[in-house]
Amino acid sequence: MTLAIKQQKRQRRHRRVRAKVFGNAKRPRLSIYKSNTALLVQIIDDSKGATLASVSSAKELGKTPLERAEAAASTLAKRAKEKGIRAVVFDRGGFQYVGSIRAFADAARAAGLDF
Repeated sequence: MTLAIKQQKRQRRHRRVRAKVFGNAKRPRLSIYKSNTALLVQIIDDSKGATLASVSSAKELGKTPLERAEAAASTLAKRAKEKGIRAVVFDRGGFQYVGSIRAFADAARAAGLDF
């Protein structure tokens, strides 16, 4: 499978997810982007178009990508709690719910975010 086809498939999945997921002030959207090296995660209020909190797993400590994803989840949950955010809507960004995406989601739930 060529890179262009993989990118098109992810973009198609992402559009399908975003058609259903919308964040507001009460339940902002937790958006994930996975690059080759890191997870980039933001909590976004779509009604204002504002990013409320963000974190990158590249700045976290850990030997494996899964450990860095879990550390990033706890950091983001702490930042969200400081801003009074308890519940979010999960936007996986068209990425499959496996590996570091799943590890991040499970760790964020364990740290206190509700989704």
